[in-house]
Amino acid sequence: MNDLLCLGVETSCDETAAAVLRQDGRLLGSVVASQIDLHEAFGGVVPEVAARRHLERIGPVVQEALAEAGSRYRDLGLVAVTRGPGLAGALMVGLSWAKAFAFARDLPLVGVNHVVAHAHAAYLEAEPAYPDLALVASGGHTDLLLLEGPTKVQVLGRSRDDAAGEAFDKVARTLGLGYPGGPAIESLAREGDPAKAPLPRVGMFPGSLDFSFSGLKTAAQSLRRQGLAAADIAAAFQAAVFDQLWVRASLALRQTGCRRLIFSGGVSANGYLRQRFAHALAREGLGLLVPPMRHTTDNAAMIARLGLSMYEAGHRSPWDMGAEPVIHPFKP
Repeated sequence: MNDLLCLGVETSCDETAAAVLRQDGRLLGSVVASQIDLHEAFGGVVPEVAARRHLERIGPVVQEALAEAGSRYRDLGLVAVTRGPGLAGALMVGLSWAKAFAFARDLPLVGVNHVVAHAHAAYLEAEPAYPDLALVASGGHTDLLLLEGPTKVQVLGRSRDDAAGEAFDKVARTLGLGYPGGPAIESLAREGDPAKAPLPRVGMFPGSLDFSFSGLKTAAQSLRRQGLAAADIAAAFQAAVFDQLWVRASLALRQTGCRRLIFSGGVSANGYLRQRFAHALAREGLGLLVPPMRHTTDNAAMIARLGLSMYEAGHRSPWDMGAEPVIHPFKP
């Protein structure tokens, strides 16, 4: 049974991705076709442009992933696909392709929650230890999740406005940096002094572990208009983002009794944040689990990982499953 092959398909935003994962956990092939070149001129993702590029790339990307895996279509035993959240048009491309392929081949189909899959990307090189606490921080989401199993997830906190990655992109634009903003800010921040650009720390919402990055973004923009150095603002912004993430994550760890934190999503590629989390958790005698660097941003390996776990737990998706740009109430 461990030789069953799962095809993962991901098209929630601006990456067209496919992966082949064996049931024993071995990743045989993983391909991501980025659209950064298309959206860079706009300073962000244009949904219609993204959907059209997915339509062009989905077939070739799947074929490339199969070739990398040394597999053929007939070798596959399961299809896992992102059903949401994400951009409606982009989701529909991947979901329609996966449903048609699985139906034609008489394969089981599993629709996957993109945010929960980001957390499960950490399990590509580590074993689950449910319950696990996951902090998923990306361009579209900043969620604290209690993972009690592949199909049992509690949302402990989430951003009430901008996601952390979205704030990185908007502050980068203010500083005259490129898109995506995360890598640019991390690079520039190495030259700056955070003490020279005082930024506020967003307090806790009463009885809530929710985040807010909109005010922090606005404060950074205000400092730039006052003429403060871009490098100092970048350094201060990174530090303020970490402080907000850590205050809530550390409280959630105490409340849940979890012994490690999964830090995943595109923002987890930031080396400064990884280092700060590692040091802070070590002081508390707790562990940090992060995905492989190439699986921090959107990819299909994480979709296959969660899809396989859901399949093993007995989950199957119906053929009339639709795209869910916003998943509410939250479900895996």
